[in-house]
Amino acid sequence: MLEGINPLLTGELLLHLDRMGHSDAVVIADAHFPAWALGRNVLDLPGTTTPEVLAAIRTVIPLDDAPGLDLMESADGEVLDVQRELMHAAGTTPGTTRFVERFAYYDVAKPAYLMVRTGETRKYGNALLRKGVVGHASA
Repeated sequence: MLEGINPLLTGELLLHLDRMGHSDAVVIADAHFPAWALGRNVLDLPGTTTPEVLAAIRTVIPLDDAPGLDLMESADGEVLDVQRELMHAAGTTPGTTRFVERFAYYDVAKPAYLMVRTGETRKYGNALLRKGVVGHASA
């Protein structure tokens, strides 16, 4: 363990986050998301929720310029509780978050550098974060 590091940030996860470059994406996926079918680098964090993992990642990764966060749009377009929690964890608002239709979201997510599959069971609990410039004044 490391002091001052969120315990959800495992050594393997930190290694992948460190290897990401500016504008590379990490998908924090719910348990329903086809992460292993789409992803090239996939980590499983069962027993966690997507907002918890996103909040932990945000302690070490700044968001890229807007939209730095993409969420999967719900079927009826309503902003769900899990999506509000994800925006809060990322430090965004509905105005600075891009909502992407479900099937288009898979296309947006596929080239992500990393997918972290959580134990989140709520529908539409997926977030794609683009890494900003580390150490930048706006971070």
